[in-house]
Amino acid sequence: MTDRLYAEALATFSRLLDEARDSGMADPNAMAVATADADGVPSVRTVLLKSFDERGFTFYTHLDSHKGRDLRANPRAALLFLWRHLREAGVQVRISGGVVRVDDAEADAYFATRPRMSQLGAWASKQSATLVSREEFDARLADAEAEFMGREVPRPPGWSGFRVVPGTFEFWYGAGYRLHERWCYQHEIEGHWSKRMLYP
Repeated sequence: MTDRLYAEALATFSRLLDEARDSGMADPNAMAVATADADGVPSVRTVLLKSFDERGFTFYTHLDSHKGRDLRANPRAALLFLWRHLREAGVQVRISGGVVRVDDAEADAYFATRPRMSQLGAWASKQSATLVSREEFDARLADAEAEFMGREVPRPPGWSGFRVVPGTFEFWYGAGYRLHERWCYQHEIEGHWSKRMLYP
């Protein structure tokens, strides 16, 4: 059974994401993903959240990308959603926790929903590797188009998803004069979740 406070945190996130979607903003599911390599060197970039449920928050990438290498070496991540125009003075949600790979069936199912050119791009790209010229990438994309012409594009073997399993949530509600409201949900070592308010 899902812990009551964990369920509350997921429901709060879901409501806020719906508010962001209903506002008409571009890419309301955009999130910053912070990782660190085996030496603890941090890195952050923006990706799109593709799904979330009680198991965690999922995004997709090349496994040999910078973030893919980080997460395989150090499987922890922090996520940040920032919706500046919501409520009185913006809403921010921070989530952090361990990271696991999604299974092949789930990755296959998501990949099949992507636009065909995005599928082909996943085959053409050596994500995060040095690219000598745009023409080189265009040629690789043309090769992928030729290879899969007239048939479905399968998921590349080096492309999959990561799921961030939350250990903490922080909901930040902006207010005038920086008198913000902050709530923290945390998975305690004993196995249950706690909830507390934080100073602005």
